[in-house]
Amino acid sequence: MNSTCIEEQHDLEHYLFPTVYIFVIFVSIPANIGSLCVSFLQAKKENELGIYLFSLSLSDLLYALTLPLWIDYTWNKDNWTFSPALCKGSAFCMYMNFYSSTGFLTCIAVDRYLAVVYPLRFSFLRTRRFAFMVSLCIWVLESIFNAVILWEDETTIEYCDARRSNFTLCYDKYPLEKWQINLNLFRTCTGYAVPLVIIAICNQKVYQAVRHNQATESREKIRIIKLLVSITLTFVLCFTPFHVMLLVRCILERNINLEDKSGRQTYTMYRISVALTSLNCVADPILYCFVTETGRSDMWSILKFCTGICNKSQRQRNCTLSMSTKDTVELEVLE
Repeated sequence: MNSTCIEEQHDLEHYLFPTVYIFVIFVSIPANIGSLCVSFLQAKKENELGIYLFSLSLSDLLYALTLPLWIDYTWNKDNWTFSPALCKGSAFCMYMNFYSSTGFLTCIAVDRYLAVVYPLRFSFLRTRRFAFMVSLCIWVLESIFNAVILWEDETTIEYCDARRSNFTLCYDKYPLEKWQINLNLFRTCTGYAVPLVIIAICNQKVYQAVRHNQATESREKIRIIKLLVSITLTFVLCFTPFHVMLLVRCILERNINLEDKSGRQTYTMYRISVALTSLNCVADPILYCFVTETGRSDMWSILKFCTGICNKSQRQRNCTLSMSTKDTVELEVLE
């Protein structure tokens, strides 16, 4: 046992995390289910972008489905009440989402860059087969990099002197262990810094191409530019605070003193940044599926299809009810 209990941290997370996570659950789950349907239709239309969007939506959806466990964890003031195996699985899904999302977002940015800046070149990079292979590689590599979470013991007991009670922590231990520090430094470089640079360069090149394109109307140029800015800002706002605080923790907690209050304050700020990162699950389907005209058109087709099925089922039930009523009336006449 250790005595790293932070009362202010527990009180803050007790209200912050459930509020943010409940919002993410109610918005992102239906949004990402719709995004899965839209991206599936786009993939069927020989659109390689649909493969990346489908993978991105699936990653966000899997993470959103684990949020009820994290709500229970923070509502109980960082006390994990489930099995250690479920803790490992939840932490695995969370980090899988963080870094598979950055990978798929990078693929989408590169694909759009090639489509706009080099529409007649690199056609072999813009096929469904290539997109499928790249997406599969991202899933496999991220599974390998995060597999260490499944092997390590991710639960630990924290003793709180003020409350004279124990808390079972899940994954986010204080201070970080050495293997966690090394893994987080690797993630920050390859899973955040490199994708951020690639996305920023690709969006800047697309912006230049759109701005100098004489065939595009001014209103359409403004719309595309606003979308590019929104995509870049969303990536920065959702992932930068988390990785900055993660980097600070890795530096400060290599040889940390448990009595050092500045380290504890950094830990609290880090936990807040984790909550902000989950908002990416809400932003992705909106910015990448429902903002575009094609995405809205496909979503409208899906809604009409589902409405048609419901109406057909209702008509069948009404018909069955009418026949049943008719049979009953005829039976009464015979009697």
